Parts: sequence; C-alpha cells; structure tokens
Amino acid sequence: MISNLTRLVNTARSVFAATGTLAVARKIRSQFRPPRAPQGADSVSNEREYLARVSAEIATFDHCDVVHDLPPIFHYWSNKYLLPLIEPFGFVHPDDFFIKQLAKVMDTASANGAVFISIGAGNCDTELRVAQGLIALGHENFVIECLDLNPSMLARGRDLAKEHGMERHIRPLEGDFNQWRAAKPYHAVMANQSLHHVMQLEHLFDAILDAIKPLSGVLITSDMIGRNGHQRWPEALSLLEEYWDELPPKYKYNRQLKRQDAQFVNWDCATDGFEGIRAQDIMRLLSERFHFDLFVPFANLITPFIDRGFGHNFDIDSEFDRSFIDRVHARDEVEIRAGRISPTQMFAVLSSDWSRPTQCIDGLTPGFCTRKVEAA
Repeated sequence: MISNLTRLVNTARSVFAATGTLAVARKIRSQFRPPRAPQGADSVSNEREYLARVSAEIATFDHCDVVHDLPPIFHYWSNKYLLPLIEPFGFVHPDDFFIKQLAKVMDTASANGAVFISIGAGNCDTELRVAQGLIALGHENFVIECLDLNPSMLARGRDLAKEHGMERHIRPLEGDFNQWRAAKPYHAVMANQSLHHVMQLEHLFDAILDAIKPLSGVLITSDMIGRNGHQRWPEALSLLEEYWDELPPKYKYNRQLKRQDAQFVNWDCATDGFEGIRAQDIMRLLSERFHFDLFVPFANLITPFIDRGFGHNFDIDSEFDRSFIDRVHARDEVEIRAGRISPTQMFAVLSSDWSRPTQCIDGLTPGFCTRKVEAA
C-alpha cells in the first residue's frame, strides 16, 4: 500500500506518455498494490486497470475550475420542487445544508474550537463558501481540512483560500480516500458529492466512524445513491423511456458526450474512472455502520433531463419545456412514494448514536428508500 498515491499517479503520467499502460504497472508494481476489490463490488481487479482509472479521474478534473455547474432548467426544477422539500429541515441549498449542520456542531464544540474534514474536496470551493457561512453565523474557531487525490484541484483550493484570506480555516490535504485513516478525531466529516467516487466504501466508512466516535461527531453528506455508474434500474428505465420517446430530436443531443441519442442510452459512467463506481452500495453500507439523524431523499426519473448531458437542451422560457419537467417530476414523486422506484440522491446526517430519532420525509425512511440489489 502507498502513503501518497498522487506521487505514483504523476509517475504514471510520464510513463503513459513514453511507453504505454503496461509499463506503468511494471514500473510501480513494487511500490503500489491497489485496494482489494470488495466482494460484490463493481471494482478494479488489477494494478493496470486501477491506475488507468485513477489517471482518467484526475484528467477529468485537472482543468475543471467549476465542478458543480448545472443548466438553467436544473435551477427551475430545484427552486420549484427541491426547495419546498428541504426547507422544513432548515436549509435552502446544499451549501446552506453543510453550513447549518456544521454550525450545530460548533454550538456544542469545546472552547478549543472544531476540526472538520471534507472527503473529496476538489477545488475546495464548497468548503470555502461553507467556512464563510460559518463565520457569518459568528463561528471563528474552526478548521476544514480538504482531502483530495488531485494536486491540481488542491492547488486551486489553496490559491482560492489565500485570495479570500481564509488560509486559517481551509487546509488542503493530499490523499486517497480509498486508503485514508484519520490521524486525529474530527467533530464532523463532510462528503459533498464524493462518496459515489469511492471504491473502498467499507474502508472509508469504517475510517469515518473511527474518526467521529471520540468526539460524538457526525458525517454530513449530499450524494448519489442510485445504480452503479448512474445507470437506471430496469423499473425506472422503462418509465424514463416513455418520456424520452415524447421528445423531439433537439432535446436528445448529449452535450457532454457530443452525440445524438435517438434512444435513451443507459450509460455506465464508471466504465473508465470512478464516477458512480459503487453508488448502489452506499445506503446499505451506511445503514450497517451509522444511525441516520437526518435523511432527505429525492429524484430519479427527472435527473437526466435536468443534468449536464441533456439539461442545456431545455429552455426555461418555453412553456412546453417547463410543462415536460413538471410532468416528469410529478411521476417521479408518485413512483418513489409508492416504492416502485428508489431515489437516486440524498441529503443525510449520520452519527454513531442509535438512540437519536431520524428526521425524514413521512414514509421515506432509509430502509424504504434502499433498493434491494440482486446478487451478481
């Protein structure tokens, strides 16, 4: 096992350029063994494939200054439907979710302040906004460590913190969350759209539990919990295809992959990198280890129509486009509440205290929303 995977990835890059993939495995085999693939996981079985995935993951985000940019139709949908769903739980958008939850932790932290860590922090832009939000609420004595594999993104995060005078609160930390172990206890662990990139979920969740237990801390996460690779399960795919068939061709151009999809392609995003590599295991593994203090699930059928791939094809000024989104969302709600399809996203706060009540939408408990995955 390695202590600094990024160093090896940089080595891999130069070797890839000179001699190809096989040479990478040969050059670093003596230094590196990838995490063992857990039973039943869609994961990597050898060094060469794992390194190729790591390289693809880093390349995807190396020059990505804005990770979470979304089309206008997403904001139409989120303001109309997601906002009323989350407001009763005390927050109005993802940043506000993390700010409010960390502020609760700060309210009970000692006079020495609080130490947080964000898993898969990328450019540290969310963490910077969260830190600013905590300061606006009167909290000054805290640090958010920002763990990420990608040195380019961490460098941008370091520059961003310096630009805003936040170096005291934002501390970039290079490392691989598949192998991370906490060197100290944390009052809270953040995971913003990062868990679905993790191959070694069992290891990471155990490490997080060990990190938060000594301080009665929490895991605060916003993430994807659908099928691996962000595919749709058969019961959802058949419904989605009904709406896909309604759309004129102009709505079926995939802006991310730059191709026309006459038929909806149930694409596996985890083919090359780590995007959604074990998303379908997240709920089950969390439920085995943590108590859900808060659980707010949402979205399934609607996601492809409002996300980066096809969402930019919709015009929020078009009555047809808005009506279509409204109808898909309504069907989503009916099917999720009936238990015929499962939600693919969540906001959640988890702890090791099983005596606490679980805040959730009526009927949509963690158990109800966890799809039973057939054996491979």
